[in-house]
Amino acid sequence: MKTIGTFLKESRLKKRYSLIKVENATRIKKEFIEAVEDENWKALPEFPVVVGFVKNIAQFLDLGERSTVALLRRDYPPKNLPINPKPDVGQKFSWNPKLTFITGISIVILAVVTYLGFQYAKFLAPPSLEVAEPTDGQVVSKRSVTVSGKTDGEATVRVNNQPIVTDDDGKFTIQIQIYEGTTEITVKATSRSGKETVVKRMIKPEL
Repeated sequence: MKTIGTFLKESRLKKRYSLIKVENATRIKKEFIEAVEDENWKALPEFPVVVGFVKNIAQFLDLGERSTVALLRRDYPPKNLPINPKPDVGQKFSWNPKLTFITGISIVILAVVTYLGFQYAKFLAPPSLEVAEPTDGQVVSKRSVTVSGKTDGEATVRVNNQPIVTDDDGKFTIQIQIYEGTTEITVKATSRSGKETVVKRMIKPEL
């Protein structure tokens, strides 16, 4: 009565196939094919993997897959026989819940780090500052001039070194007294980190 190893080896030799040829066709290492033919179970991986080997070899040799696997099940040793637990077999990648969890956590961490980095860079950057009034070179015929504009919501603003109040959106409007010889309006916005943005407007008093 032929065993699984003898059956596979004789079938291979009958077709004049070398171990290398079977290896190239089935993508199973030559050493594993030879171990199956020699029924050297200690040199092979766990039983489910060996079943896969035998199926591929049977298909390549045009053998009955079911009958060949039946021979394997008959001749395969009991489970308590020491089998190499970690063979050098390439395993297919499979997605699993653990990988999903790890990927989700990684995405959350990346998003948090990116957000914190953005906020930190924003904290260190000078505040934005737009001055709508007065325009540069504006002629002023009164004793006061309107200064208005917009900056970041958390920045403080000084006009000609005079602190002014901004609203929640960073908008501001103030009337500045003009004295004889005043030719420049300086608007300075300061962030919480101490960074400053300065805008100067030249005016032409005609009092």
